[in-house]
Amino acid sequence: MKKTVLIGATPNPNRYAYLAGNKLVQHGHELVPIGIRKGLLAGKQILDLKLHPKIEDIDTITLYVGPKNLHEWEEYILSLNPKRIIFNPGTENPRLFSTANSNGIEVLEACTLVMLSAGTY
Repeated sequence: MKKTVLIGATPNPNRYAYLAGNKLVQHGHELVPIGIRKGLLAGKQILDLKLHPKIEDIDTITLYVGPKNLHEWEEYILSLNPKRIIFNPGTENPRLFSTANSNGIEVLEACTLVMLSAGTY
């Protein structure tokens, strides 16, 4: 079980972030959804990204925020000290990727949904 922070969480069932959040819980991972939209994801209240919620003992951050919007949250993401960050398709950000990597954080350009389905999460 890996404590996973999903940044870009949404209550919209038509979004990949919603699907990933539910799939993470189905696979037994502890989900902490963070986003700018209020509501529930996989039965959990979405925390307000703008408030920079403090979260401890994070294994993985999985990103569902576009690169041009991600810039605003880079410092916060790094402050959470995850073991790894997954850049899902469409979230690629070379600067954050490089900075995280140089700080000893494992970084992957991958798809959380595919990783879960393939058993490689």
